[in-house]
Amino acid sequence: MPGFQRHIFVCTNQRGPDDPRGSCSKLGSEKLHAHFKQEAKRLNLKNIVRANKAGCLDHCAEGPSVVIYPEGVWYTVKTEADATEIMERHIIKGEVVTRLVMPDHPAPATLPPLKS
Repeated sequence: MPGFQRHIFVCTNQRGPDDPRGSCSKLGSEKLHAHFKQEAKRLNLKNIVRANKAGCLDHCAEGPSVVIYPEGVWYTVKTEADATEIMERHIIKGEVVTRLVMPDHPAPATLPPLKS
């Protein structure tokens, strides 16, 4: 079986309540990770795309933080609707969802399409 074409890393880091950097898990990243997995299943991408839990991605202050490889596109994903949009536009259509791209993390102009 060939490897996954894309990996979606969702920060599920937990920090103390007084940490000024914030915590993606406190912002709902566990639920968002589950939604990315559900969307991969709904879109029949089980062996093509993998939604992974990640430790700290060092952007919890902007989180919930998500990075998609191999493109290296960094997103701030706050809702399940954001996650669905990323799945349908970035993953399926190869379009960067510019409104969700993290500041200071420029995304490539084009993305490679998924292989059938």
